[in-house]
Amino acid sequence: MRDIHPNYRDVVFKDTASGTMFLTRSTVQTNQTVKYDDGQEYPLYEVEISSASHPFYTGKQKLVDTAGRVERFRKMYNIKS
Repeated sequence: MRDIHPNYRDVVFKDTASGTMFLTRSTVQTNQTVKYDDGQEYPLYEVEISSASHPFYTGKQKLVDTAGRVERFRKMYNIKS
């Protein structure tokens, strides 16, 4: 039963959209490394989006009305803007 668990270690995750990096513990596999703010070198795993760049968390979320769908919904349920 030995060696059945993945290697749980400190890993730096980098948000490629914002450039933000954060250090946490993970079992994710990666061959890349990076020197973090504390001067130590850690495995690096790049993600496309995180809370640092996601519109919901940054407050830059927009409602996109494609082909008048929102207006049709409001009209169908008699909702005034």
